[in-house]
Amino acid sequence: MQILGIDFTSRPRRAKPITALQCTLQGDHLAAGPLHHLESFEAFEALLDLPGPWIAGLDFPFGQARRFIRNIGWPEQWADYVSLAQGLGRAGFRSALDDYRSGRPAGDREHRRQSDALAGAISPQKLYGVPVGLMFFEGAPRLLASGVTVAGLQRGDPGRIAVEAYPGLLARHCIGRRSYKQDTRSKQTAAQAQARGDLLHAVRGAAVRDRYGLRVSAPDTLADDPGADTLDALLCAIQAAWAWRQGPPQFGLPASTDTLEGWIADPGLAQPGQG
Repeated sequence: MQILGIDFTSRPRRAKPITALQCTLQGDHLAAGPLHHLESFEAFEALLDLPGPWIAGLDFPFGQARRFIRNIGWPEQWADYVSLAQGLGRAGFRSALDDYRSGRPAGDREHRRQSDALAGAISPQKLYGVPVGLMFFEGAPRLLASGVTVAGLQRGDPGRIAVEAYPGLLARHCIGRRSYKQDTRSKQTAAQAQARGDLLHAVRGAAVRDRYGLRVSAPDTLADDPGADTLDALLCAIQAAWAWRQGPPQFGLPASTDTLEGWIADPGLAQPGQG
């Protein structure tokens, strides 16, 4: 089975492309293959159009919190509110989220989905720091338009499957909360490089075998990138491979997954309340 791990960005370019790692899964053995650096959304769309069978783990929020959708008055169907958000345009989407936050009390401005809270992930409304709100804006409509099956959210081509990945969850399982990546050259440290090496070693060892049921083969070079986009792509592929082995229709997602929000594919979140 072909497995894709995709480290996403809301503004792909030469300096910061979307990183896709192509892997193969045979039984419980996941082998890393070619890396692809996608410098435009057109290249990302072409990847989604590749004939199956494949399953991809993508590192961006596929949905928004039900509380946010209800409060802002958007349609309570995933495809409908994704289309509405796309129709606002990037500036309009940003303004809608800014206006929503304005005047709301502290602690009630950005909402997390159930799986975000369990995984320790930030709100998919966030536009600053790590702008996952913009990643949702650029990524979710392209999944919708591609016609792929989006686990928990959209029935599409059964040979092309997308699951939401969150590499930070897998990384914490392997090395705790050690910092392992930094895009800014002046802030890159030897400790982060050591953490990337330790993370890759753990991924190829018992930490992933015991939790994800996978034996992983990957070259040492995947830990070289200080920004860890290549390493994160591998972590996304591991979560996608685990999801594939759980089988359709849920691909490891709980039966109770909110079809408005979606869910992060990971064995630690396979049942609500686990983390």
